Amino acid sequence: MTSTTIFILFFIYTTVFGLFTHRFFVIRAEKYKIKKANTSAERWSSQTKPILGGLSFYVIFLFSIINLMFLFDIESLLKAEVLGSILVITISFLMGLADDMLNTPPGFKFIFQLLCAGILIYSGIYIDIFSTPIYNYILTVFWVVGIMNSINMIDNMDAISSSVAISILIGSTFLMLFTKGFSPFYIILSIGGLAGLVSFLYYNWHPAKMYMGDNGSQFLGALLAIIGIVCFWNAPTMQNHSNLYPFIFAFFAFIVPISDTTTVTINRLLKGQSPFVGGRDHTTHHLSYFGLSERKVAILLFSINLFFVFVAVSIIILAENMIVPIWVFGVLGIMVLLSLYSITKISKPKS
Repeated sequence: MTSTTIFILFFIYTTVFGLFTHRFFVIRAEKYKIKKANTSAERWSSQTKPILGGLSFYVIFLFSIINLMFLFDIESLLKAEVLGSILVITISFLMGLADDMLNTPPGFKFIFQLLCAGILIYSGIYIDIFSTPIYNYILTVFWVVGIMNSINMIDNMDAISSSVAISILIGSTFLMLFTKGFSPFYIILSIGGLAGLVSFLYYNWHPAKMYMGDNGSQFLGALLAIIGIVCFWNAPTMQNHSNLYPFIFAFFAFIVPISDTTTVTINRLLKGQSPFVGGRDHTTHHLSYFGLSERKVAILLFSINLFFVFVAVSIIILAENMIVPIWVFGVLGIMVLLSLYSITKISKPKS
């Protein structure tokens, strides 16, 4: 049996496992009235729905690690980068869970996000594009903290963060399966995350029966930050190319969360408001004000992100054999960012 076949089978039975896991926590959350502590926080839909999606993600993550031991070997887990990734994902999940249950202040999250970035760097997982290590470390901290917050910020409407994350993990899984140089751990991490999200989408699609909560968005932010470093910042086939390329790949793969975070940050700073509090001024909300249904907003943003993910993956795989110059896609990406920003200036909330 080939490795690719093993990974495909792993995805299928992990997705089935995910469906049962999510269902289990939906039922338990409803039975024991488990809900977000801060029910008055700004969100597009009701804050009283179950927010244990992250707990399901973490169970599926542990299930994936166990599978890694059986499908490959236990020595795969005894590497610094693997142990560091497991620790960071665990800390992120617990930090998000604490926020859901206790309504912690923004500074609490920030401290633990910095800790996660520090652990990844110490474990050898960092962006490696500059000859001076300190620049790589600073960029890594900015990336990890930024992605963890941006995934949390786009979790403001049914199926947005889950569908966008699915697009990223589809691309990273495809890249790792068809490119040499990636360890089985990262492939399992990507496929397991993808299976967990695909099964979660059944409960998170509008009208959602379940939210991922901060325990899910922080877990997912950490996982995607790691995958982003391994697949898009440090792509094995691009080691001898310009340092500009990794910036382009990361922007393409995360174009929706980056565009939303940039838009919200600029608009709120211009108004003298904090970018770190909830609100109904995200690109998702303005697309809805523009007339799109919640499902169409999710489909649109998923499609945009998936397109640019596969542009990045195609460039990495094909390298010098790309027919269309990379700057053409770069211009297109900037146009998407500016278009999403412009919509927030044109559309107005419905009275």
